[in-house]
Amino acid sequence: MRGWMTAAMLAAGVLAAVPAWAQAPIKVGMLVTLSGPGAVLGGQVRDGFMLALKQRGGKLGGHPVDLVVVDDELKPDVAVSRAKRLIESDKVSFVVGPIFSNILGAIFRPVTEGGAILISPNAGSSVFAGKQCSPDFFVTSYENNQIHSVLGEYAQRKGYKKAFLLAPNYQAGKDAIAGFKSRFKGEIVGEDFVPLTQLDFQADLARIADAKPDVIFTFMPGGLGVALVKQFHQSGLAEKIPFLSAFTVDESTLPAEQDAALGLFGAMTWAPNMDNAANKTFVADYLAAYHAVPGSYAMQAYDAAQLIDSALAKVGDDMADKAKLRAALHAADFASPRGAFKFNRNGYPIQDFYLVKAAKRADGLYETEIAEKVFSDYADSAVDQCPLP
Repeated sequence: MRGWMTAAMLAAGVLAAVPAWAQAPIKVGMLVTLSGPGAVLGGQVRDGFMLALKQRGGKLGGHPVDLVVVDDELKPDVAVSRAKRLIESDKVSFVVGPIFSNILGAIFRPVTEGGAILISPNAGSSVFAGKQCSPDFFVTSYENNQIHSVLGEYAQRKGYKKAFLLAPNYQAGKDAIAGFKSRFKGEIVGEDFVPLTQLDFQADLARIADAKPDVIFTFMPGGLGVALVKQFHQSGLAEKIPFLSAFTVDESTLPAEQDAALGLFGAMTWAPNMDNAANKTFVADYLAAYHAVPGSYAMQAYDAAQLIDSALAKVGDDMADKAKLRAALHAADFASPRGAFKFNRNGYPIQDFYLVKAAKRADGLYETEIAEKVFSDYADSAVDQCPLP
């Protein structure tokens, strides 16, 4: 099946129980990275979305769901081909994905111009928040620059004077560096862009040691983050230089990083220890289902499912009215584990952002925990360029 998985395979027969006379299912495509170093991130998205489906008996908005999960292989050409297949052959109404911003750039037009609603549970390129915004694109994560600007703001407040920056050489990496710089006004003593597949950081760590920065800022997702944190810890630099990161120390990487990551800071809109009823249910049910602490990727995909659920509940059988469906999605009428959540006119959220810290739980598992709030009701800056009303 070349990377294609149906909901029946994933939900162990949940959807097969829908009787023949029931309403025709809503077709949802999921396009995420499920192979290579980024597979752990795609797995969290898949699992978070599936959890919301399981909680609702395989339905969203009362409709049975026909879900097709596709591996984009972190290859833009593969992603475009499979996105078109979702639209043209599977005739999905929604596409949920992707993880990486280079894949979002590749599939954005094929999906939104193909007639489906695109809901990103992670990639939030700045380009689609501004002039290229679309009424058929919604993001349940954030605009890429925002997470990184939290860390730039924190570094500025702490009075750090010199920073070394490290990120992968693709759109999200460029957004990361830009986001940090937008708030940090000190000197940049080094700035490295590395291949998206790099796992050996010895040369970069040597440059960092030579530069003697007051703080390191890095964006290294998935397997890149695991490799960097372990090598950073082994280098002895962890005892000398504060380490601020985005998507480098989180629930997707902590099971592999373990004690090497303890005390390292990140930024996010949420953490598993947030004290609200929706989050407690989400975390407990995720732990029970998957025997792991959920990360932001899982939470954001869980909210993507909740978003579709809330919209379909509002429109009922009237899905053909695209304007009505868009309005129902924009209302975001659901309880997010992160707390307050609403969409700006560009389809990106307005929400709170926090400094988080890697910690070890009482049960021996690892998680990020809220350290302090940095921004409240933070909207992305690109929205001013979005022509949508």
